[in-house]
Formats: sequence, C-alpha cells, structure tokens
Amino acid sequence: MEQQTLNTDVVIIGAGPAGCATALKLDRLGIPCILVEKSQFPRDKTCGDAISGKVMVNLKRIDPDLLKRFYAAPWKLDIHGIRVALPSKGKNIDLAFKPSNHFGDKMPPSFTARRMDFDNFLAEEVKNSPLVDFRENTPITDFSKIDDGYELLAPKQGLTIRARMVVDASGAQSKFSRQIGKIEKEDGHFAGSVRAYFKNVTGFKDEQFIEIHYLKSITPGYLWIFPLPGNAANVGIGMRTDFIRERDINLRKEIDNIIHNHPGIKERFAEAEQEGPWKGFGLPMGSKRYRLTGDHFILTGDAGHLIDPLSGEGIGNAFYSGVFAAEQIEQCLAANDFSANFLKAYDERIWRVIGKEMKLSYQMQRILNRPFLVAIVAKILLANQNLITKIADMFTDFELRKQLVKPGFWIRNLLKR
Repeated sequence: MEQQTLNTDVVIIGAGPAGCATALKLDRLGIPCILVEKSQFPRDKTCGDAISGKVMVNLKRIDPDLLKRFYAAPWKLDIHGIRVALPSKGKNIDLAFKPSNHFGDKMPPSFTARRMDFDNFLAEEVKNSPLVDFRENTPITDFSKIDDGYELLAPKQGLTIRARMVVDASGAQSKFSRQIGKIEKEDGHFAGSVRAYFKNVTGFKDEQFIEIHYLKSITPGYLWIFPLPGNAANVGIGMRTDFIRERDINLRKEIDNIIHNHPGIKERFAEAEQEGPWKGFGLPMGSKRYRLTGDHFILTGDAGHLIDPLSGEGIGNAFYSGVFAAEQIEQCLAANDFSANFLKAYDERIWRVIGKEMKLSYQMQRILNRPFLVAIVAKILLANQNLITKIADMFTDFELRKQLVKPGFWIRNLLKR
C-alpha cells in the first residue's frame, strides 16, 4: 500500500454531529480542513433519535440554506411536545411546545429522525463543501504530539496526518479524550442506555409527542418511547452508571420485562414488531466541568462529556461545541496561537452558553432521584394546568427554567391551588 502524508492546519476526528458541524462551519469561514471518519456513510448510530431546537439554531448559524434543506427532508417527524408518564398508573402530564419561527414559518421546535438518516444528511452536506477533505472508512489508531501540533496515523489507509489543530469529535468512547484530554469515565457522571426500534407501537398522542416514562421499577432512570416516521418508534431505557452498579440492573432484561409485562405499556406493544436487537450505548454527561482544550486540541460533543444530564440529549450540545470550535480555530489562525492558554476561550464559551443549562439539568436530575419529591411535584402539576403550560414554555426559555429548582416557585404554586 502506498503511504501518504498530509499536512493541514485542522483535522477533525469523527463525522457525527459535532464533527460535521465543525467542518461545515470551517468551510463557511473559508478555512480548509480534513475530516476523518472510521465508518462509511450511511451508517447507524445508537441513540434516542430526538433532535432538539438547538440543532436548528446552529444549522441556521452555519448556513440558513442548510436549515432550509433540513426542514425539507422527508425522513424526519415533527414533534409538538413531551408526554411525561408518572409512576401513578394512568397519570400523564402533556407539555406542548411552542412553534419556532426561524423563517417566519412557525416550524415545530423539535423532530425525531433515525440517526442513520440524519447523520447521512450531514455527511452529504460535508461532501458538498469544497474546503473539507472528507475521508470515510479511515479509523485513526494512534496519535502523538509533535512540535507544532499532532501526528495522526490511519494505517488501514496508509495515511499519516500532521495537523496544527486536532478537533476530537470521536464520541463517547474517544481514545483521544482519555489519553490526551485526560477525561476519565466517572460512574456518577456517566449513564448507560439501551434502545431498539419497533413497528406498530400504539397509543401515541395524535399531535406527535415524545414520551418519558418514570416507573417505580427503574427509578432514578426512565423509559422513553419516541415516535418515528413510518409508524416506527425508538424505545429505550437509561440510568446513571453508579445506580446500575449499585442495583445490579441488566438494562436489556429490564426493558424487555417492562414492554411485555408492565400494565399500561404491554398493551401498546401487543402487536408491535421489534426491528433488530437491543443495542447499548454510553452517555458521558455534562454534570461535571472538565477542561476541553489543551495545546493544539479541542474536545467536542460526547468526547467532551457534553450530554445533558437530565434529558440525555447530546446532539444539540454537539452542534454548539462544533460551531464554537470552528469559530475558535478562526481566532487561533488569525493570532497564530494554538496554545492551551489561548484556547481557554473555547472552554469559557462552552460553560457560559450551555454549562449553566447542564448544571441546572444536574440539579433537576438529583431531584428526580427522590421518588417522594417526584410524587409531590406530580401532585402539584396534575392540579394546575396553568403551571403545566408554564413548564412547557421552559423548554425554550432557560431563564424561566431556572425557577424549577427554587423551592419558592413550588411553594407559590402550591398556595395558588
């Protein structure tokens, strides 16, 4: 095999949402880069398949036409709210979303789509970006520090890449994040999940809501049932890793037992057909602040442990980090400075924009770990439709959402009852 050495200012490892967002933004900024991906698109990615409003905000920020093409895509499903199923049988709280208004068209603020389709959409956009050298089927097996950056090896392709800046977007199992970024997996800030696809699940709300089920048997975790195009559904279960170990829970067995035996759920799966096996995946959560940069590197998305600790949603934060990484690299090139000290600006921006939200989500997660508090909150909500509407608005209003962890907010609303 012929050996090849490439020199570049920027190399991105991984072509998931964080990596593609970085590459697309760099292209629009006029900055060439190399994007390497271990797989060949289209490829599957185990996930909950929910696409939040953060994604649309950043697609528009990268390129308004990119957002328009996303809106026109046929492989996604409009989502208009969340149904929260409480431990008490038959008790649901429906939180309806307000529509977004990116182009004066009042589009839904959220969607679901199989990652096979969404990630391939992003990959195709990258392929049409002239300043991105996109190399699929190119796993990076080793990397080492050199005088002015890093050297990356892809022996399967006989390729060596020397770059002044490495953007690690290689996901939850990132080797670069562990070895170079020194971020270790901590059970209290990591979650385990399994999911499978089903056809013909019944009982969805007509307006197309995603569903979160808080069940006594899996507290402090939850079950999700997300509708997908084509009468399909993404069904899964998630729980923090320390609780999984303490309770010795087998998530695959637990979720299989729930959909076949739990009252109120088993009926919905009576005619359902499972598509493929249960697949597990890890969720490195943003409930702890890690350093995301160092000399000549930036960590993004799951590699930087940027998953929301409450919802488990990571695509939106991956987009934010990718766009921020590209804009930081523009500053590095202008100043000819790729030092850890200069790159601190990226960390500060991440924690200023999405860090506060992840801290709040962690506080809310800790509240939901206490079943008696969940019962109290549920009782208040079920008796107060105006409060339900207010909480629904919190999904798009961070300042309003901060009230949720303040005791006074709940006391005032309890007294209003």
